[in-house]
Amino acid sequence: MRTRTASFLIAAAAYFACPAGPALADEGMWLLTNPPAALEKDYGFKPDAAWLERMQKAAVRFETGGSGSIVSRDGLVMTNHHVGSDMIAKLSTKERDLMEVGFLARTRAEELPCPDLEVRVLWEIEDVTARVKEAAAGIEDAAEAGAARRRAIAQIEQESVEKSGLTSEVVTLFQGGQYHLYRSKSFTDVRLVFAPEEAAAFFGGDTDNFEYPRYNLDACFFRIYENGEPLKAQNFLEWSPAGAAEDELVFVFGHPGRTRRMYTHAHTAFLRDWMLPTILQHLWRAEVKLQTFAGRSAENARVAREDMLSIANGRKAFTGLLAGLHDPALMDRKLREELDMGRLLMEKRLPEADEMMRAVSEIGEAQSYHAEFYVQRFVLDRFLERGSGLLARALRIVRLAEELPKPSGERLAEYGESRLPALYLDLYSPEPIYDALEIERIASGLSQMAEYFGGDDETVQAALMGESPRARAEQLVKGCTFKDPAARRALVEGGTQAVAESEDPMLGLARLLDPISRALRQRFENEVDGPEKRGYEKLARARFALLGDNVYPDATFTLRLSYGTVKALGEGEGRVPAFTTLAGKFERAAEREGEKEFRLPPSWVEKREKIDLSVPYNFICTADIIGGNSGSPVVNRAGQVVGLVFDGNIDSLVGDVIYDIRTNRAVSVDSRGIVEALRSVYEAKELLAELGVR
Repeated sequence: MRTRTASFLIAAAAYFACPAGPALADEGMWLLTNPPAALEKDYGFKPDAAWLERMQKAAVRFETGGSGSIVSRDGLVMTNHHVGSDMIAKLSTKERDLMEVGFLARTRAEELPCPDLEVRVLWEIEDVTARVKEAAAGIEDAAEAGAARRRAIAQIEQESVEKSGLTSEVVTLFQGGQYHLYRSKSFTDVRLVFAPEEAAAFFGGDTDNFEYPRYNLDACFFRIYENGEPLKAQNFLEWSPAGAAEDELVFVFGHPGRTRRMYTHAHTAFLRDWMLPTILQHLWRAEVKLQTFAGRSAENARVAREDMLSIANGRKAFTGLLAGLHDPALMDRKLREELDMGRLLMEKRLPEADEMMRAVSEIGEAQSYHAEFYVQRFVLDRFLERGSGLLARALRIVRLAEELPKPSGERLAEYGESRLPALYLDLYSPEPIYDALEIERIASGLSQMAEYFGGDDETVQAALMGESPRARAEQLVKGCTFKDPAARRALVEGGTQAVAESEDPMLGLARLLDPISRALRQRFENEVDGPEKRGYEKLARARFALLGDNVYPDATFTLRLSYGTVKALGEGEGRVPAFTTLAGKFERAAEREGEKEFRLPPSWVEKREKIDLSVPYNFICTADIIGGNSGSPVVNRAGQVVGLVFDGNIDSLVGDVIYDIRTNRAVSVDSRGIVEALRSVYEAKELLAELGVR
């Protein structure tokens, strides 16, 4: 019999919400349909509907992960270099490495089409909470209720696509307390316009990542095309002529990926004790493996660069978050807030108090169940879905064959009718495939399975087929018959029969592992996700009853408004100024001379005398951000661009679970620094003219 842990039995006496009361100044990733009331109270600014609509329809979501904004009438999109780097790498070759030398299109004809990039602009929002909840009303079993909700969501999305023609996604808010339908305009004809050298964009590398002061030109520009012509944007952001000043109110519009501030204490403990250690062990292992691979040749280093950057960034981010959760004071604070919230509900004699106690207990029990199989599911799904480009596509082909014959509402959620266009875009991408890297990634994944499950495990033995992980990986990659997109398309169009009859070894591996992955997923949905959704729906009702509706939900990689002021860190001798200047980039390079991460690209060295070194380059503000906000524009009250978010400081890493205005800072490229680099280093007069900058 499963037993409950003491932590969530204690937590069952109360309800956890972050914040425990109304949000503190500058805190929150707010829905545009419910902007923070504190803006008017604290800053005397109340955004009207027209202002918010312009910001919404100028904001861009990169489906590869990240944010951006439309900054000209002709569909010019600004984002981070590190958001665009996946495309920049795909457009590179051994002979012309755009990550190394950069890129600038001086004419529209020179702009480079991106092979599989989708960007979206949020167009309409509809509250569908009542319909989703109604689908599960009266169903006592949490697993059955969860299945009913998923069917309703798929039906809502499909109906929306058929009615509007827009990409449609039902977003879960407050962990199941609300559901909103987001209709977006989707664009897949996107072309690269400008990217600096990686040495300029990621100056300081892993050493300076999540630190401040910073000296990065982490910016690039794309252009959206529609029907073969540049998008005629009705809503775009104008460039500020003056930039931002210290203590000035600024806004960030972007797509924060995920926060867990509404988690109960027990759920946060699961994050600390199970999820983060497992993820970090995977990242540490993968980083060492890739470093070894990259060290074998310059070409290996080039093709592995994107994986290396992503893994190093994740490793540092999750290490910082876990360190925060290992602070007993932080966990005590979360439990205290949970207990305080419960006490307030009981003191006010609100009917939600009893319901809340049961909900917290249910969520805690779900974490106990999840701990029994989390590691197994993580290792298997990470290998299947992210371990290799070829294996991930093999899995999609196998699942499409099984899912497409079903009604949309009965499929796995990501194979619903409304989700297929994005899936096909990636599946049929003509991006280059590097056999050596694929072999390395698959060998590493097979080895990791053997390490976690044991070498004698039946699944491991079946996957290896009597070979070592590396020998088996070579067989799989060399024997793969669908490296060409046309071959993948033929398999999908051939359906169940084509997939079943194929002797492709990569498809064979996907067919072997898919049933095991599905069984673990079903267990998760029944024992964990269903009870969590039911519990958090009750907790959301309790939260609204106590605090009203001017609260913000956890981040969900959907459009949010954050705000704050440009503000230095610390006081006295330890004070870190809010702004850095272009001069600091050269000074930092001189301080760390000889270190690769601090090497200035030749273009900057050659143009140094032309650069106005006094121009502000990077700055920090108190706006509440998280991963996914990368590429978000920073705007002033007039809605003009004053900066471009590209990072948070080291103290912001724990912002996944708690925000602290004293130390949390968002790091941005100053709009004036971008202009000076475009003018004096890259002589991009055409781009500057389009931005309306003299």
